[in-house]
Amino acid sequence: MQLFKFYNDLEEEKMKIAVVTDSTANITPEEAAKNDIHVVPIPFSIDGQNFREGVDISTDDFYKLLKASSSFPSTSQPSIGEMMELYRQLAADGYDAAISIFLTGSISGFLNNVAQIAEEMADMIKIIPFDCHITSQPMHYIVLEAAKLVKEYSEPDEITVRLRKLSDTVGDLFVVDDLQNLMRGGRLSNASAFVGSILKIKPLLSFDNPNHSIEAFEKVRSMKKAKLRCEQIFNEKIAAVDYPVRGMVIHANAPEAGQKWLDKLQADHPEIDFTLGYFGPVIGTHLGQGALALAWLQDTSKKPL
Repeated sequence: MQLFKFYNDLEEEKMKIAVVTDSTANITPEEAAKNDIHVVPIPFSIDGQNFREGVDISTDDFYKLLKASSSFPSTSQPSIGEMMELYRQLAADGYDAAISIFLTGSISGFLNNVAQIAEEMADMIKIIPFDCHITSQPMHYIVLEAAKLVKEYSEPDEITVRLRKLSDTVGDLFVVDDLQNLMRGGRLSNASAFVGSILKIKPLLSFDNPNHSIEAFEKVRSMKKAKLRCEQIFNEKIAAVDYPVRGMVIHANAPEAGQKWLDKLQADHPEIDFTLGYFGPVIGTHLGQGALALAWLQDTSKKPL
């Protein structure tokens, strides 16, 4: 009887932890429902029309608008009031804590706002802003891993330590058709050194630097050569780690080019599971149509954290 009471008390003490993310992680409604993930849509505007990513417009329709647009789209952040209402609702639903995984602070001030909200609402719910130093498909897998860890561990700190370990395994390489979008949006940290769209170069970019910001680090003369260079770097990186990786090809309205590249990578690396992802409106706004990325991180299905 005492043993039963002991285990019952442990169950009662276990924190109820929510996982919150934003729409740039491309979590599907099915994944959100299955894994109890709360997705916050990021707002953006194009030609005077306001939208919420993943809610008011499909990705395909966004790229159609972008192609015909006469002005550069703009992105913004969910309002502080909207975020506070979400956390109030989570608290009302019995959650003690909320691990909040949003697009990296190097390209958005969203995480800073959430950190301020965390202080204001500390008496109501423990909000843990987590900067995964990335966005899109790698962030997708980090969020899914968080949902898995919430079921296994009772303390947020136990979970975030493992999430940091996973995010530290992320590697990424981007190829864009034109730097103009990144430059106009102020998202390229070393733009002055790479104003090479005039020269018709294909710059290689990455978040994989000390500041976790988008930086161009190499100039290549064609998309074909750019992808080959990405493959070379990828091969060097995965040869240096002692864990299995999961690979991703991500495209901005270029599914055929993305699939073709994935097929080549899969043939070259049959031991790696590759998936095809996409850049939604918020990230696609800054990368521009035709952008491609190769990303990877530890495959926790083969080697748990």
